[in-house]
Amino acid sequence: MAEYIHVSVAWPYANGDLHVGHLAGAYLPADIFARYHRLKGNHVLMVSGSDAHGTPISVEADKRGIPPSELFEYYHRRFLETQKAIGVSYDLFTHTDTENHHRIAQDIFLKLLERGYLYRETQRQLYSETEGRFLPDRFVEGECPVCHYPNARGDQCDNCGNLLDAVDLINPRSKTDGSRPVLRETEHYFLDLKAFIPRLREYLADGKAHWRPNVLALSQNKVETLIGRPITRDIDWGIPVPIPGWETKRLYVWFEAVMGYLTASIEWAHNVGDPEAWKKWWYNPPAKIYNFIGKDNIEFHTIIWPAELLGISGIYTQDDSTPINLPYDVPANEFMNIEGQKFSKSRNWAVWIPDILQRYDPDAIRYCIAAAFPESKDADWNWAEFVQRNNNELVAAWGNLVNRMLTFARKNFDGAVPTPGQLADEDEAIIAKAEAAFTVIGDLLASVRLRGALQETMALVRDTNAYLDRRAPWKRIKEDRQDAATAVYTVLRVIDNLKILLAPFLPFTAERLHGYLGYDGQLFGDQVIVNYHESTRDHEGLTYDASKATGRWEPSQLKPGQALREPAPLFKKLGNTPAEEAAIIESERARLGQPTT
Repeated sequence: MAEYIHVSVAWPYANGDLHVGHLAGAYLPADIFARYHRLKGNHVLMVSGSDAHGTPISVEADKRGIPPSELFEYYHRRFLETQKAIGVSYDLFTHTDTENHHRIAQDIFLKLLERGYLYRETQRQLYSETEGRFLPDRFVEGECPVCHYPNARGDQCDNCGNLLDAVDLINPRSKTDGSRPVLRETEHYFLDLKAFIPRLREYLADGKAHWRPNVLALSQNKVETLIGRPITRDIDWGIPVPIPGWETKRLYVWFEAVMGYLTASIEWAHNVGDPEAWKKWWYNPPAKIYNFIGKDNIEFHTIIWPAELLGISGIYTQDDSTPINLPYDVPANEFMNIEGQKFSKSRNWAVWIPDILQRYDPDAIRYCIAAAFPESKDADWNWAEFVQRNNNELVAAWGNLVNRMLTFARKNFDGAVPTPGQLADEDEAIIAKAEAAFTVIGDLLASVRLRGALQETMALVRDTNAYLDRRAPWKRIKEDRQDAATAVYTVLRVIDNLKILLAPFLPFTAERLHGYLGYDGQLFGDQVIVNYHESTRDHEGLTYDASKATGRWEPSQLKPGQALREPAPLFKKLGNTPAEEAAIIESERARLGQPTT
């Protein structure tokens, strides 16, 4: 029976372009996982969007002297174009400044207030006398009280990873003008997280053996010390607090952005003309919700978001006691460093996706990130490794296997899959191994062990090359044409299987190979940028059109006599000599840390 799989993907701040860390941390793992489940025939709903309201947007907009709305709209469009180009297949990529998101976030606030999960409290916050305003956390820097890193943010330390309160920073300073802020009193609403401890403790103890150990351990440790957190802020950019007298305050971004997984699901349902469809994932107990995030967001997705969901059970149903589904798994990835150093936007120590897409094909980028996924520890983007993986693994191992067999078959067997003779034990063994891989690799993908799944698939590529070298049909055809035909048929069957096994990782080249093998139609649907109409404004989003998708997670159906189309190399070699390869590597390394224009 087909499963309902919800793929919730972290919402990027719309204050700068996407980089390889974003892809490695959340977006590419989510896409591979979603594509696998689509091939399996499961009901997939994959959603995310641009985080329009975070203080990082306000900080960057202030730097540029433009309104936050203008900055977010610019980068939202960039996100749509970049993710379409790299092949991240959302059912809906939207943003948090839609009417839909505003309305539902305010409904959730009011529901939590009605049920007694919110309370008001006066607190002291940092106020800039030179700017005449309270400073949101991201507008403050100072020394971390935990690790004493000198440039910690007001909400979190990038060095030790601890969540912080800006007032606890040592020697705080305004990021805007460097002045020393003072403490002043202000009133805010708080989410009573302490009230959820027993239910969160039960949630984190109930059948979580499939969670990554670091995610579960961190969450179980944090839940025992929960206290209330403020959910409103003195800021003028964001979702208004729906209470009279609070017009100058906004909902805190950490509180409302995670709601996007639900609000985007509801928006998607309206877009497809079935307003209740979202409930098949959120109010259907067998459905599974996966949150794909980076490790710096674990607490928000394993504690805070589940607490909010527990507090709004039954929302938009006729029975307030109806439980809403909590995340089934939160497969958080560690960080992707760059040439041994941590990502730094300020130093431009980053590999920006729009930039490298101008020089390299999307599947090459996807492959090299997936091969180094930081699933259990921090990983590294290394340009020498990028060139090596592209040339040795994609071009020499996989691409060459495909191209030489398709070319040989078309030339020697009338442009079609040859009719085999009696399969020998060796022929049957490699076909059986390729067919068994659907279970082995499928299990790895389903359990979000994506790097292991790719390693297993590439091991099968190497085994197939070894089989082909032993059988050598280019030699056998001179002595025994039928035996050569059997070997070619066998390899084409395995290549057809590998096409599907690699398709979640390499969707663009898998589609091309599907056509070369003589199939009509598409493996996957199309990713389309569309305009969505709301009552007062249009907005652009990214959607997945599955109408032409015919791919299935099943062994090859290749038949003798099937016409083969003329192939072209699937991948481009980077440099033809060691010196040319070295020049590419050094050129890319030289871009790191250079001032942006």
